[in-house]
Amino acid sequence: MGSVETECFLKLQVRSHLRTLSCSQERMELLHALRSLAGLLEDAEFTRTYYARALQVLVAKDWSKRLLHDHDKELERLWREMFLRGPAEPVLMTLLDAISSARCEVDRSSADSAQYREALIGQISALPSITSNQLRANTPEDLLPHRFYTLLAESILETLERTCQALRAGHDCSLSFISQLLGKVCIQGNGGIFGTMAPRLSSLTRVDPLMQRVTQNLLEKVPERCMESVITGLVLSLKGPTAVSRLMGDLVLNNKKAQFVLTHKMLLQQYQHPSLLLKSVLGYLSLDSERRVLLKQVLRSVCQVWCNSSAVKHTCVEQQLYVTRALLLTVALLQNSEVQELRQELVQCMLGGVQCRLDSNIERIRRMGMVVGECLSQKLDTPGSQLQFQYESNEEIQELRSLMEYQAVEGEEPESDASNNLQPIVEASEVCAVPSQSITSLPVNDSDSELDSDDDLTPFDMSADQEKRISAPPRYVRDCLEGLMSEDAERFELSLQVAASLLRKNVTTTQEVSVQFCRVLLHLEDRYNTTLFLSLRQNAMVALTVTHVKPVVDYWTTEFFSLNYSLRQRLDILEVLALSAQELSEPIRSKQAAAQPIPEVVPPEQFDDITHWRHIVEKRIQSKTRRIGKGVTQPVKAAPNRFAPVAGCFFFPLLKNYDRPQTTFDLLGSDHLVLGRLLHTLGLLMHLAVNAPVASQMGRALLDFIWAVRFHTDQMVRRGVLFAVCSVFLGMHSENLLTDLGEDLMEARAWLADVAESDCDSDCRSLAMQSLVLLDRTLKAQLKIPEMKT
Repeated sequence: MGSVETECFLKLQVRSHLRTLSCSQERMELLHALRSLAGLLEDAEFTRTYYARALQVLVAKDWSKRLLHDHDKELERLWREMFLRGPAEPVLMTLLDAISSARCEVDRSSADSAQYREALIGQISALPSITSNQLRANTPEDLLPHRFYTLLAESILETLERTCQALRAGHDCSLSFISQLLGKVCIQGNGGIFGTMAPRLSSLTRVDPLMQRVTQNLLEKVPERCMESVITGLVLSLKGPTAVSRLMGDLVLNNKKAQFVLTHKMLLQQYQHPSLLLKSVLGYLSLDSERRVLLKQVLRSVCQVWCNSSAVKHTCVEQQLYVTRALLLTVALLQNSEVQELRQELVQCMLGGVQCRLDSNIERIRRMGMVVGECLSQKLDTPGSQLQFQYESNEEIQELRSLMEYQAVEGEEPESDASNNLQPIVEASEVCAVPSQSITSLPVNDSDSELDSDDDLTPFDMSADQEKRISAPPRYVRDCLEGLMSEDAERFELSLQVAASLLRKNVTTTQEVSVQFCRVLLHLEDRYNTTLFLSLRQNAMVALTVTHVKPVVDYWTTEFFSLNYSLRQRLDILEVLALSAQELSEPIRSKQAAAQPIPEVVPPEQFDDITHWRHIVEKRIQSKTRRIGKGVTQPVKAAPNRFAPVAGCFFFPLLKNYDRPQTTFDLLGSDHLVLGRLLHTLGLLMHLAVNAPVASQMGRALLDFIWAVRFHTDQMVRRGVLFAVCSVFLGMHSENLLTDLGEDLMEARAWLADVAESDCDSDCRSLAMQSLVLLDRTLKAQLKIPEMKT
C-alpha cells in the first residue's frame, strides 16, 4: 500500500505544479514549482510517467513569451535545467513537436516502441523542412538543408567511431537506430549525405578492420524499403570498387533487395548514372570469388537485353549506350575460364545483338553494334573470324573501346596505373633512338663521296608545274555524256567535273537528252576512285532536274518504285528531288530569268542529316510566332517561284505505290530506312509548296499516308512522321486545315499529346510538342480565341 500511496502523492504533487506553471503569473509560485519539478528528475517514476507532460507545459507559447519578456535569470536557469538534466529522447521529441506544432502526445512508457522510434526518426530527418515551414526567412543557417545534413553526417561518423571504441572496451552496441535514420534521410532524397560520409569512411576502413565490420553492419540493418536509396547514394560517392567492397562487404549476397538493385536495377532499368558507377558496381562483384557468380549472372542478363531487337527499337539511344557500357565492362572483368564457360552466350550476343543494331537507321546505334562486335570477337579469340568494321572514330567510340581494358583491382587509383603503363613505352622509345643516333654519327669512309655530291647544283623551281593532261574537258553536253560512259579514266573524271555546269549553260541540248543523261547518272559507279565523286554526281542530277523539270521528275519518281535498284540509289533519288525542289522554290527575281543559264544552288553540307530540314521548319515556326514587345513584324510577302506549278509532279507520284511490296523493295517492311527518308522528303516538299494552289491536296494526302505509319517501331520513321505533321500544319492555311481536316484534328491532337509524353526518343517528343503548339495556335487563330497575355 505504501507504494500506491507514494504514486498518488507524486501524481497530486506533479499536477499541482503543472497547474501552477500553466496558470499562475506570480514569480515566487513559478520558482517554487520549477524547483520542485527539478528535484523530481532523479525519480524514475516521474521521468517515466510525467516528464514528457511537464516538458510540453514548459514549451507552451505563454510560458516561452514570459521568459523572453521578463528576462528573469533564475526562471530561465530552472527552465533550462528541466530540459538538460532529463532523458534525451523525450526532450528531443517534445522540441521537434513544438517546432512543427503537431500536438502528438509523447508517452515515456512507449519510448522503446517501434511507433515512437519511427516518429522520432521522421522528425529528425525532416527537421529542415519543419523549421523552414515555421520560421521561413528567419531559419538559422545550421537548420538549412545542406548545412543540417552535413552536421548530421558528421554526427553519424562520430557515433560510428564511438561505437568502435565501445566494442574495443568490451561493451555491446546496436546500430539499428542509426541505420533507420540513415535510410529515412536517403529515401527522402537526401542521399548527398554520403558526400560527407563516404570519403571519411573510405579512409577509416582502409586502416581499421573493426570500422569495416561496423560500417557493413550499419548497411545490413538499413530497412529494406530504404536499401536502394542508401546503396545508390553510397556507390555514387565512392571512387572505385575496392572502396565499395570495404564498406559493403558481402551485402549483395546476404540481402535480396541489395542484390536486385546492384545486379539488375542499376544496370538494366536505370541509365542516368555515370560510367564510374558501372565500374564500381561491376568491379565490386568481381573482387570476391563468391560474388563472381553474380557477375556471370549479370552478363547473362545484359546479353539477353542487348540481343533483344524490340529493346533496340523501343528504348532511347542513351539507355542503349548505358547497357553497352555495362556489357563491355562485364566482359572485360571475366577471366579466361569464365569466357569459355560463357562462350555460347557471348557468341549469341555477338551475332544477334550486332545484327539488329546494324539494321538500325540511327548511326550511333550502328556504331555501338560495330564496336561491341569487334570487342567480343577479340575476347573470344577466334583466329581468322574476328569482326572488323569501317567507321569514323569519335570520343564515344574511344570510350567504349577503352572499357575493354578496365581492371577492377586497379580501379581506385587509375593515375598510378597510367604512369606505370607509360614507363615501358618511354624506355622502348629511348632504346630505339640509340641506333639512329649512332648511325647518323658514323664517319663517312668513302673518299669519292665529296666528288660525287650534287649539293652545289641549283634546283629547278617546280612549284608552278601542273600535270599535263592528254584529254581536254568536254565542251558539249553530248560529248560529256559519252565521256561518262567511256572506259578512259581521265576522260571520265573530266566529264563528271564539268557535267553540272554544261547542263545548266546549254538548256536546249540538255532538254533533248535529259532522261538518257539521268539514266546514266543513276547507274554511274565510282570505277576510278574519283575525288568528290558523290557530290559531283549529285550536282549533275540536280542540274538535270531543274533544267527539264517534268520529264526528269517523272523519271525519278517512276524509278524510285522500280525493281532491281539498291537502297543507296533510291536514297539518291530522294535527295535529288529534295535539293531540286529547294532550288526551284527560290523566288524568281526577274522576268528574264528563264532565258538565262540556270544558277546552281549550293547544297547543304550534310544532306543525310535531318537537322537541315528541321532548321527550315524552325525558321518557318519563328516567322509565324507572335512576340509581345518587339513591335509589329512585317508579314512575309509571297513571291512567284518555279516550284509551285510542278509541286504535284514531285509529290503525288511518291505516294502512288508505297503499299505494294516488290521483289527487291518493301517500303512498309524491312526497308524502313528508305521509309524514314521518304517521309522527310515528303515533309520538305510540303513545306516548300506553301501558298501553292495544290498545297491543300498535298496536305490531305500526306496526312492519310502518315496515319498509316504513325505507330511505326523505328525511331527514324517516327521522326519522319512528326516532321511531316509539322510541315502540314505550316504549309496549309488555317481555314483549309480546319475545313478539310476538322474531323481528324482532335484525334491527331490526342495522338501528338501521347507521343510528346511517352515516346522513348527525345527528338520525337520535341517534334510532337512543336506540332501541338502549331496546331493549337492555328485553331485559336481560326476560331478567334484570344491568347492569354503573359
